[in-house]
Amino acid sequence: MAAFDPKEFAVPRERARVLVAGAGGLGSPALAALASSGVGVIGVADSDVVDLSNLHRQVIHVTAGVGLPKTASAEEFLKRSGFGGAVLTFQTRLDTGNIMEVVSEFDVVVDACDTFRSKFMLNDACVLAGRPFVHAGVLQFEGQIMTIYPERTACLRCLFESPPPPGSVPTCQEAGVLGAAAGVLGAIQAAEALKVLDGKKTTLSDRVVAFDARHMSFRTVPVSRDPGCPVCGTKPRIDSMEDANYPPEACD
Repeated sequence: MAAFDPKEFAVPRERARVLVAGAGGLGSPALAALASSGVGVIGVADSDVVDLSNLHRQVIHVTAGVGLPKTASAEEFLKRSGFGGAVLTFQTRLDTGNIMEVVSEFDVVVDACDTFRSKFMLNDACVLAGRPFVHAGVLQFEGQIMTIYPERTACLRCLFESPPPPGSVPTCQEAGVLGAAAGVLGAIQAAEALKVLDGKKTTLSDRVVAFDARHMSFRTVPVSRDPGCPVCGTKPRIDSMEDANYPPEACD
């Protein structure tokens, strides 16, 4: 694939619109880092409420907010933190019927979702809408992160054609998540999103960084676009958001 200039996706920070999809373990540190970044608009999408059992890793929420929508709690946090831009909240579950409309409102998207179904849905929506995004996932002590420029660099489906079968990978609720591991990856996601907006060439594009908090190690694996990718390949079969592309998971 020919090299591309990341500056084609650059947006002045004061006019930039950043969507954080998920206000939990990854979204919380990402939002905390974005609060003082100077971006014009921060969007927060989440359908869940603040839960006491998750506060160890969802650091922007507090015990007084238990039961509140995470989007409302996140907005309160951003205001308390001195964020001077606009906050847009989407207290809804992103699905095939609304995700394209939401994603298209923003310049860059942070994937802080907590299910494979949602992550693949967000990947496809961003590719189809032409929006760069920063993917990350975390489980127990480990996680991974990569930055995707649609139809310029490898996307999530270039690595994994489809989500894993239901039940084949334990959920966060089943296996647990080290809050500090989520914090590290979420902060890196924010840094990557800002580098996209600034047109930097040093993003984690065409490479996956695997993080292991047990050994405090980072390992970089180079990746490349797959011509047979079902969404960004030469003959894509996914050209719209259809429920059939996203099998339900056990926790859905």
